[in-house]
Amino acid sequence: MSTVNQSEINDVAWKACDTFRGVVDAENYRNYILVMLFWKYMSDVWRDHRDAYLGEYNGDEARVARRLARERFQLPEGCDFYSLYALRNEPDIGERMNVALAGIEESNKSKLEGVFREVDFNSESKLGQTRDRNVRLKLLLEDFADARLDLRPSVIGEEDVIGNVYEYLLERFASDAGKKAGEFYTPGQVSKLLALLLAPKKGDTICDPSCGSGSLLIKVGRQADERDFALFGQEMNGTTHALCRMNMFLHGMDNFRIEWGDTLRNPRLVESDHLMRFDIVVANPPFSLDKWGCEEASADPFHRYHRGIPPKSKGDYAFITHMIETAREGTGKVGVVVPHGVLFRGAAEGKIRRKLIEENLLEAVIGLPANLFFGTGIPAAILIFNKGKTQGDVIFIDAAREFKDAKNQSILTDEHLQKIVQTYQAFQTVEKYAYRATPQEIADNDFNLNIPRYVDTFEEEAEIDLEGVKKEIARLESELTGVRSKMEGYLKELGL
Repeated sequence: MSTVNQSEINDVAWKACDTFRGVVDAENYRNYILVMLFWKYMSDVWRDHRDAYLGEYNGDEARVARRLARERFQLPEGCDFYSLYALRNEPDIGERMNVALAGIEESNKSKLEGVFREVDFNSESKLGQTRDRNVRLKLLLEDFADARLDLRPSVIGEEDVIGNVYEYLLERFASDAGKKAGEFYTPGQVSKLLALLLAPKKGDTICDPSCGSGSLLIKVGRQADERDFALFGQEMNGTTHALCRMNMFLHGMDNFRIEWGDTLRNPRLVESDHLMRFDIVVANPPFSLDKWGCEEASADPFHRYHRGIPPKSKGDYAFITHMIETAREGTGKVGVVVPHGVLFRGAAEGKIRRKLIEENLLEAVIGLPANLFFGTGIPAAILIFNKGKTQGDVIFIDAAREFKDAKNQSILTDEHLQKIVQTYQAFQTVEKYAYRATPQEIADNDFNLNIPRYVDTFEEEAEIDLEGVKKEIARLESELTGVRSKMEGYLKELGL
């Protein structure tokens, strides 16, 4: 059982951001704070294990060193957080911090190479001139030395405290990031919903081709089993790619492969010149991405666009197509978050949509509330594709009207999630909430998947009792006549 208060430790970590607020833009200080958290965690784990081994081997440093050499990470002497904290007043502290991080990368090349690439603690352009920069770095080191931010396993126990802190910070950064939030974070309840809908099994391989910071991927993996699964992902943004890898390590994930690059133009999850296949493919890709690589699609070496090439200015079906092509034949499942235009837009998208339906790949269309995602108020939908589908019908679920309103953000509670998942699993029509459509009905609708075409949410207004209304008007007019008469009497008494 953890001996720390999760809320308190979250608050301490968030308070460390005060050192940079108003000085460094949010996108940059996010990287510094998350790297510091990772660094502190590595240092606390190393110190904790070293102390335990010293006790176990009666202070035999040689045996302790051999045991430490088998740790998940290596932490070279002088590169740990506490060594830098002791030097926090040195005039070249920024350079010393850079050297320490470089030493950590060098000692963990296979796991950490490039993870700290976007962070420069000696940057004048980002952290200010030498004197101001040194003050900020000293404060930052002191913030993370707070006794309440003790991340030793012997203190925080087996609970995922450090992973929760990282997730908490990512969500706070996303709420402040506006439109850019979607580039690196999927709201926790949406991730949980996808995990429950896809229901991965123990031992599954799970992939997110636009994985951002990895939160969605981790939640889906955890739904399969606490540890027995393999995670794969690709992320185009170098900074976010680094955040994702740190997120994996902080959640105790070792069986993962996260590639850096453009999934549509240059998929990196390849083996023997073929796209890798996965049991579960899940993503919250960028909505209607412009310039996604349309001009190169006809010559795609992996033949992903055999159903048609999506329009140049909207890459939604490019991601959907890629995901379906990388799902395991006969058993693979795909869950993808999309804007509603994907459901009904015509031309090239309409042709692709028709082929996906005729191939009996589409299993569910689920409408979500507006204002659910950071940085955009537009409503989205979840599409579920299933390569092991045994019947031809599609379940449509309109979950857009059921949510908890929290200021400018809509929230799906666990009860909302449970209703969606149970409806999907039951795969039956529910009045004003869900509809099980046959292939013929979808064809009759010209393969338009717009949810209101299938789920009738119209509420009839109660019939108006005209006679009753007339009587009520007459009664009110009678009362008004009496009031006017009394008023005239009062006015006469007053001589008015």
